[in-house]
Amino acid sequence: MNHFIKNSLITLLLIYISHSAFASEIYRVEPPFWWTGMKNSELQIMFYGDKIADAELQFMYDGIELKKTVKVDNPNYLFVYLNISENAKAGEINFKFTENRKTFVYKYELRKREKMTGAQGFGTADVLYLIMPDRFANGDASNDVWDDEPINRNDQYARHGGDFAGISKHLDYLNDLGITTIWLNPVMENKMHHGNYQSYHGYAVTDFYKTEPRLGSNENYRFLIEEIHKKGMKTVMDMIYNHCGSLHWWMKDLPCKDWLNHQDGFVPTSHNSFAVADIHAPQSEIDAMTKGWFVESMPDMNQQNPLLADYLIQNSIWWIEYAQIDGIRHDTHTYADFDFLAEWCKRVHDEYPNFNIVGESWFTLPWWQRNSKVNQKQTNLKTIMDFDLMNACAETFTSETDTGYDLYKLYRVIAQDYLYADPDNILVFLDNHDLSRFVKKNETDLHRYKQALAFILTTRGIPQIYYGTEILMHGEKHEGDGLLRKDFPGGWANDKINAFTRNGRTDLQNEAWNYLQKLLQWRKKNKAICEGKLIHYTPDSNCYVYLRIKNDSKVLIIINGTNKEQTLQMNKYGEITENPKSGKEIISEQILDLTGTLNIPAKEAYIIELD
Repeated sequence: MNHFIKNSLITLLLIYISHSAFASEIYRVEPPFWWTGMKNSELQIMFYGDKIADAELQFMYDGIELKKTVKVDNPNYLFVYLNISENAKAGEINFKFTENRKTFVYKYELRKREKMTGAQGFGTADVLYLIMPDRFANGDASNDVWDDEPINRNDQYARHGGDFAGISKHLDYLNDLGITTIWLNPVMENKMHHGNYQSYHGYAVTDFYKTEPRLGSNENYRFLIEEIHKKGMKTVMDMIYNHCGSLHWWMKDLPCKDWLNHQDGFVPTSHNSFAVADIHAPQSEIDAMTKGWFVESMPDMNQQNPLLADYLIQNSIWWIEYAQIDGIRHDTHTYADFDFLAEWCKRVHDEYPNFNIVGESWFTLPWWQRNSKVNQKQTNLKTIMDFDLMNACAETFTSETDTGYDLYKLYRVIAQDYLYADPDNILVFLDNHDLSRFVKKNETDLHRYKQALAFILTTRGIPQIYYGTEILMHGEKHEGDGLLRKDFPGGWANDKINAFTRNGRTDLQNEAWNYLQKLLQWRKKNKAICEGKLIHYTPDSNCYVYLRIKNDSKVLIIINGTNKEQTLQMNKYGEITENPKSGKEIISEQILDLTGTLNIPAKEAYIIELD
């Protein structure tokens, strides 16, 4: 044998032996890859493997320097911080780990940034459509079963089989309806068994860098978003950085003694969101809220640990860059550490200036919005969810008296917008996956449905519609959360009814669907609604009148909450309408005479484009 060839084979054999010595010892590297050209040059890489911290780390790569390595309580983890200069090129970083004369080279991929199609953000011109992926449509039956756990559509808390492929098949339906942005309940891996946690909803994450396999792969998710963008729509990703699932991969071997709050065992949160904003609250009350576990199957992560904080912040940036999402809805926002949340929002917006994060807060809403007038600390959170207005809508359009609906409750909430730093960047909605559905069982009259939608889609803020609202899906929370999240009829191959089609809907459903579609499609093109100022009047004779105005574009909205026709003197509103002679009601397409009085039918909502 040629001496050179012999020596080469020996060298290759030694490399193979060294590689084999480590091959089973490095289990995870997160994030799995990164990009050049990021505004923030710092990158944290978490290596996880058998006593990986005992190995010596070396590498050489033009344009990249090692800032620091951090060893923690558990030697199976090593946190490596790099500085990636603007001159660094895409390629592979060869991380050389050496221990006891054994060497393993881990090739870490550094990618070139693609042209951004995502990170567009969302705002008042958008309408979000909230989907629970497991319950919308099953487009790929091959991913239904995991670990011998089949789907069971007869169990409201089991997996039903909805997935990315099912959503993709119905993008034309959503586009035709008039939706601009699709918000999916969590899609990250939730490998939780039905027996130990009802994880079909996705809020118990077991891997922050993978999608739930019963929904589809990372590549399937990325493809879905590409298809959404091609349709001219956007995507909002639901994220949870307050807690993880009890079966998360790191739970069997946690990195640090303080990776979790109450790491020794379950201590429930107080759920007292008021404590975080309460200027009189002792620290113990704040800690009881932010450091307790949401439920026993959701361990509470300690974002005050700087390593975990960096890990979570990078995770969101990784998903924005990889999947090209346009926005984030952050679950249980008020339950996490305040300083972490402020830093997270800042770093995301520094990297993607147009991006939008909406945080879930049920109480003390103005306190949480960035540049708050009532909070001396900066939250950096652009958008909050308007639970106050949601509650007012639920009370107004459900608690009917002999005279009709009390629209003053809506007025009262809007009249307190002086508390907000930015009243336009508030998510407005009638219901969602945590609430009883707005539509009630056996409704045969659509007046409350139409009035509520007319209001929510023409008032200030960013509207959100819960999937199935357009076909009058109903469900009460006291009957079980799973019944708030029913399967969309027609999303499964064996469904007898297909509500995605006109022929598959009842006459009443088509009336509801047509109303919403007309309103949504019109809304897209109207600048007064999408960008305009709101001016409103105190309800008179239980008629709520308000104007949306943007330059020459003006829309007058009149909602009659009573059970009888009301006659309005139109000159009362001349100071804001400038006394137009006529206007077009956009639903009926009637041309209305506005020079004298205007009759508003009982329980009617008029949306009038002014001439």
